[in-house]
Amino acid sequence: MSDATEANGTAGAAERAGAGAEERHVRVVLVDDHRMFRTGVQAEIGQTAQTGVEVVGEAADVDQAVTVITATRPEVVLLDVHLPGGGGVEVLRRCAALMSAADAPVRFLALSVSDAAEDVIGVIRGGARGYVTKTITGTDLIDSIFRVQEGDAVFSPRLAGFVLDAFASTDAPPVDEDLDRLTQREREVLRLIARGYAYKEIAKQLFISVKTVESHVSAVLRKLQLSNRHELTRWATARRLV
Repeated sequence: MSDATEANGTAGAAERAGAGAEERHVRVVLVDDHRMFRTGVQAEIGQTAQTGVEVVGEAADVDQAVTVITATRPEVVLLDVHLPGGGGVEVLRRCAALMSAADAPVRFLALSVSDAAEDVIGVIRGGARGYVTKTITGTDLIDSIFRVQEGDAVFSPRLAGFVLDAFASTDAPPVDEDLDRLTQREREVLRLIARGYAYKEIAKQLFISVKTVESHVSAVLRKLQLSNRHELTRWATARRLV
């Protein structure tokens, strides 16, 4: 093959690769209760002409998420684990029919600051296709989104090992037995208490009354056999729930 022919062939291959990259496209919904974080992710990945990612909707809590996801039917949802209204697991539960759709399934990729085992296992059991932490780079996040769109399972490197161990093990439960006694709403209240939120702030975050918050706190203390919120905070911190 002559140099000219080889050069033409190489250029043609590059053009075809470039064309393939330009055709790559995925519709995404961002679900996170922090507006500034959503804005940052949108700026990082949402330049559709360059990334192929089109952000078609955003949501800050469970009800908004279900409404937006149902209305837009994205290929991938970036889902925070800790959300007002029931958390990421509740979004997955209410979107189960969309995930199992035969023609155009909606796939979920958890994107969270938490790397706690119970958070990871909870959303994976709920149907999420992967779990990455918020330390991920923009480039890697875009790659993860497209991999999930194609049906792959994606995890941040340090999470993959214990996810596999948890699902492979038949001896030890993957979820803390004490934590497993709590309802999803009780877990949300527990985390917010441990982060130093006042009862009124928790009520506002979760769209419930202060009296209901007090009832949840009492239930958590009773189930975990703790005496006060200071013991509760130490308990949650030791399990990396904060």
